[in-house]
Amino acid sequence: MRARGLVAVVGFLVCVELASGILQGYYTPIFTDIADHLDIDDADVNWFEAAQLIVSALLVPPLARLGDLVGHKKVLLLSTAVTAVGSWLLVLAPGFTTFLIGWALQGAYVIWLPLEIAIIHRRTAGTGRQSLLTRRAAAVLVGALELAVIVGALTSGALVEATSMNLLLTLPAVAVTLCLVAIWVGVEDVPGAATGGFDWTGLAFVTAALGLVMAGLVVIRLDGPTSLPAWGLVLAGLATLVPFGRHEEARPDPIVDVRLLRSPGQWPVQLTAFLFGMSVLGAQIPLSTFARTDPAVAGYGLGADAGFVSTLIGVYVVFLAIGALTLPLTSRLLGPRTAMVAYCLLVALGYALWLPFHDTTGQALLNMAVAGLGSGALVAALPAVAAAAAPPERTGFATGMTNATKTVGGALASAVFAIALTSTGSLDGPEEGRAPLSGYLTVWSICAVAALLAALALLAMPKHAPEPSVTAPVA
Repeated sequence: MRARGLVAVVGFLVCVELASGILQGYYTPIFTDIADHLDIDDADVNWFEAAQLIVSALLVPPLARLGDLVGHKKVLLLSTAVTAVGSWLLVLAPGFTTFLIGWALQGAYVIWLPLEIAIIHRRTAGTGRQSLLTRRAAAVLVGALELAVIVGALTSGALVEATSMNLLLTLPAVAVTLCLVAIWVGVEDVPGAATGGFDWTGLAFVTAALGLVMAGLVVIRLDGPTSLPAWGLVLAGLATLVPFGRHEEARPDPIVDVRLLRSPGQWPVQLTAFLFGMSVLGAQIPLSTFARTDPAVAGYGLGADAGFVSTLIGVYVVFLAIGALTLPLTSRLLGPRTAMVAYCLLVALGYALWLPFHDTTGQALLNMAVAGLGSGALVAALPAVAAAAAPPERTGFATGMTNATKTVGGALASAVFAIALTSTGSLDGPEEGRAPLSGYLTVWSICAVAALLAALALLAMPKHAPEPSVTAPVA
């Protein structure tokens, strides 16, 4: 009877992950169309991603803690409601600022999968097969997510020419709204099991640090890289990390366990997640806008329509899955640490290939396949290795931090990429508002170098790192 109940709960949670996949795949093929709809430059679309990723990074620790304190269903409903509000704002947004706010609010979806895993883990307590059932359920959820990413990308690519932008943006909003009903009806409300307080001061410190750094990057975008106030804001944000670290070390229930993050088994993994986030999250919009740029007008680009960008995403997601599924085999053959280093080098190679090979769709597909193979394995490996290197009572924190640091890396990279892609050639370029090719070359170079640095960081790990399992992506 309990097993049947679990199947029903997982079924309702699959609906949530289908909506999550739509959010993650639906918009990418139509970023250029969104820029035209809002009458903004392609480069400015990167600020949407930067804002959303910052919000996501800030929400993961407090919402995870709240889930333990007040119950996971309540927090899942709250995050879904916020995501729905953000999604409907995109439909109704009259301009850039409102659209930016809506896009940022959508970042609340980042906590869905961790909360779902926590719900399933608690639901299976006492069955004698808790770990097995949780892994199986998580595999179903991740499979639904990846399928929905592809379906979402293909759907928007097919509909963009056939309907208005407002109507096109309605579909994700409807999907997220339906999730509220699925969660309300299908997930039981269990009180939180954790005790203790909430580290509001720590949250304020980390919010201030990220906010100051992002504000500095925005000022650089507006006033140029020689702006002293901009760099003052960046330095102030970095300086805020010092009192933040001291505060967290002194608390019995910190929002960020600084001591654990400093351990030899953790800091290389978390640094790798940060550097990896620059490419896997930060480079999505530049790749989309480059593919949509008409070479006959701008002098570069693939001149692809939204349908081809959907295909590009599909190929990328397929190779993400292949990379994740081959991880156990390569870990046994090479050792976990060496395997992760090799996958970092694959990511670096995939983005480095964009530098000389970016003129044809075949080259684009090859580049994304190589990068996707390495990225899929790292998505799978990093949370698992972080959990295995943490005490049993801190595994949830360790896996959550790989997601948070990856998101911060993506957010900062998105802001930097927005600066790099700012159109400076409207007077000498063939089309006003298009980013210079040098900006895209900068983006790919940063992604490649970040992956190389990640490979070097992993070499600092203990040689005999724990072997990640095939179910690692669930973290």
